[in-house]
Amino acid sequence: MTTTPTADGETTTAVRTETIERRSTETIPLDERRGRPRNLAWTWSSPNLEFATIFVGVLATQAFGLSFWQAAAALLLGNALAAISHGVLSARGPGVGVPQMVLGRTAFGHLGNLLPAALMSVMAGFGWFAVNSVSAAFALSALTSLPALLCLVAVVVVQIAIAALGHDLVHLFERYAAVVLAVVFAVVAVLTFAEADYSAAPATPGGTGGFILAAATAWGYTAGWNPYATDYTRYLRPGTGAAAGRAAGLGLFVSTSVLMLAGAASVTIPGAVDDNPTAAFTSHLPSALGQITLLAIALGAICANILNVYSGSMSFLTMGFTALTRRRAIVPVAFGVVGFVLAWAGLSDAGHAYEQFLLVIAYWIAPWLGVVLVDQFARRGQDLQPLLHDRAFRNPSGVAAMLIGLVLSVGLFANQEIYVGPVPAAAPGAGDLTALVGFAVAAATYALLPKRRPAAV
Repeated sequence: MTTTPTADGETTTAVRTETIERRSTETIPLDERRGRPRNLAWTWSSPNLEFATIFVGVLATQAFGLSFWQAAAALLLGNALAAISHGVLSARGPGVGVPQMVLGRTAFGHLGNLLPAALMSVMAGFGWFAVNSVSAAFALSALTSLPALLCLVAVVVVQIAIAALGHDLVHLFERYAAVVLAVVFAVVAVLTFAEADYSAAPATPGGTGGFILAAATAWGYTAGWNPYATDYTRYLRPGTGAAAGRAAGLGLFVSTSVLMLAGAASVTIPGAVDDNPTAAFTSHLPSALGQITLLAIALGAICANILNVYSGSMSFLTMGFTALTRRRAIVPVAFGVVGFVLAWAGLSDAGHAYEQFLLVIAYWIAPWLGVVLVDQFARRGQDLQPLLHDRAFRNPSGVAAMLIGLVLSVGLFANQEIYVGPVPAAAPGAGDLTALVGFAVAAATYALLPKRRPAAV
């Protein structure tokens, strides 16, 4: 640990960057706080500079029947709403110093928080890991002509290694990868927008339902990062929350929006068809740039999965596996193995599975987010530390509100192959309103229910 002078002559404590992170789900001590809020823009840009983001835009025009301009409006709306909530949540990290799922204990109680923590562990450590590993494997396969399975093994090994080392290496990797990815995808986006046919009309117009589906899918993708928010701001110094929130929200919005719009535009370019979706997206590019883009797609997927495995392991440890808190690096390895198996199983029908996955993510994140945001407003100005690590603290109102929002929204509004709720069954043109209803119902319910406060000492 060293002291260094600042611009105004004062001294600050600088902590040496750790090779392997020592901390887990506990509150980060003040003497270990470090970093600059503006770096959050890079942290939240690089994991979205990948093909999974692009494919959301592809779905908007190709699967949901929207013109480019309709798709653009839907995608920007969904991304903006998710980025705003992400900024609000990220801003709390410097003040509380704990991962997002630990912070959720104020809304759900120590025991009740097992529900969202378990969902987050499955979503991040398994679901997203599998999705992004598949896109990276497809890109490397298209680039090298090697079997997709062999490429999948390679990217999984890299992702697990970096996530296992921890927080500091995650930030470092994302920062430098963001520069490379931003340059490559900026050039690709310009060429894609230049060749797109903006007058192209969908063969089967999606109408209002298609617009809602596209907005919900974009929101599900971008809001999928919300449960990770304070994981990457908890090491920042208190008082930097507002700057951290702005950087995190802006980095998330810009990166997702540009690439989703490029995906939507790419569908309108004649001849962009291939069994390998990454090859289809790069088919209009010059040969050399196409190969560089495929490599960038693989790198972007790795960036995303490093965050997925790291935050998935944080959520898993939050569930109370205290024996593993000092062996944090073991958890990402275990998550990576399970995620690899799921990715292997999903290689054959990746596009269709991805569409359903994004909507299902939105189903549970929406009511969770409604409860968390209302709780944040209700507890403004309170000292939250007594609640975060108190195993006896209970707040059943949070669990009840989330479950009510989840059950009512899915039961009435879900629009999936395996289950169609009565509302979309009666009005197919309504699309899928599950996430919107789930958020509103959970937030309103929690606002009306009593909230437990810390016991008087």
